[in-house]
Amino acid sequence: MVIKMSYEIEKAKAQQACDILKEQDIDAWLVWVRETSQMADPVLDLIFGGDLTWQSALIFTEDEKIAIVGNFDEAGVKAKGIYDTVIPYTAGIREELVKQLSRKDPKRIAINYSVDDVAADGLSVGMHMLLQEYLKNTPFATRFMSAENHIQKLRGRKTAEEVSRIRRAIEITEEIYEKVRKFVKVGLSEMEIYNFFHKCMKEYEVSSAWDVDHCPAVDAGPYKQFGHAGPIDNETKQGHLLHFDFGVKHKAYCSDIQRMLFFGDEKDIPAEVQDAFETVRDGIQAAADWIRPGAVGYEVDNIARDFVKAAGYEEYQHALGHQLGRLAHDGGTLLGPKWERYGDSPMGVVEVGNVFTLEFYVTTEHYGQVSLEEDILITRQGCEFLSKPQKDLICIK
Repeated sequence: MVIKMSYEIEKAKAQQACDILKEQDIDAWLVWVRETSQMADPVLDLIFGGDLTWQSALIFTEDEKIAIVGNFDEAGVKAKGIYDTVIPYTAGIREELVKQLSRKDPKRIAINYSVDDVAADGLSVGMHMLLQEYLKNTPFATRFMSAENHIQKLRGRKTAEEVSRIRRAIEITEEIYEKVRKFVKVGLSEMEIYNFFHKCMKEYEVSSAWDVDHCPAVDAGPYKQFGHAGPIDNETKQGHLLHFDFGVKHKAYCSDIQRMLFFGDEKDIPAEVQDAFETVRDGIQAAADWIRPGAVGYEVDNIARDFVKAAGYEEYQHALGHQLGRLAHDGGTLLGPKWERYGDSPMGVVEVGNVFTLEFYVTTEHYGQVSLEEDILITRQGCEFLSKPQKDLICIK
């Protein structure tokens, strides 16, 4: 059977990259890579879809997409149909790189480095040094700038097909959650529940949205700290909570959703658990009601953070939300506080087409943490929930 690869998303994103240059006052964007099977620039999946072997230059201008690649990569790159001009080289790339830059003569050249955003920081130190060496006797060596803002817009502004794939990843996640709800019972270990998730993932032919060792996170009872640790032999018990943090990758796009369960009847839910759950649920809704295009990341975080503190809880120790796409943490604007660890990411602006998570936890006195996470799409009017928000604790009787 012959499998024909489709690169429609990559074609659309490559064209989008050219269009964004026009509004950014950038003359050219240069993606400069080599041996990407070993060290891939995070942006490569968006605008190429595959690996490159030798030193390669992908150059985007307002009116042209140029790929300068090793001679044995030429046919494969042309077959993708993404680039207007594909130029092979044999002995070395320097001459052709200078020739094409001279032909376009860009005054501002964006390259992929960033202090705050790992998804825009794909240029290694060695490759940067090599680029400077190749261009040292040309005017282009002094025309570099960070491509951070350009990449953030490219990653963040999801196309219709990207949103469609994220929707399906979310649907699959919710379908698996429903199977898990029917499976779980008192006396199961976190590891047994984790294994059931992975059985379901295999049936749906999807992979984990993040590291498989803690996707899903399965946290049973009051003594298991939430975070990035994997499941253990801890068992579910009557009257205890059960927390999941789970996402799948479907056709290269991710979901990321958290859910809370309680072992017992609705009437048995302790008041402190119910109050905590409602605080998280309503705080997420408050942020969703407020978020809109043009909002700044930290402003959205403040809505939920102030809501939590007003309810009498300590503030959560992470950002309210991150962008979602090809990666569960997709870079760009962060809905987070102005903390040192986040750099300038919370200063970014929310845009139409961004997909964010909204998530946080509060801690009860006797029952551990309560945490939820939903996925939203930014629209012109505000936002649309892509996941079905959890309105009540899921009771396992």
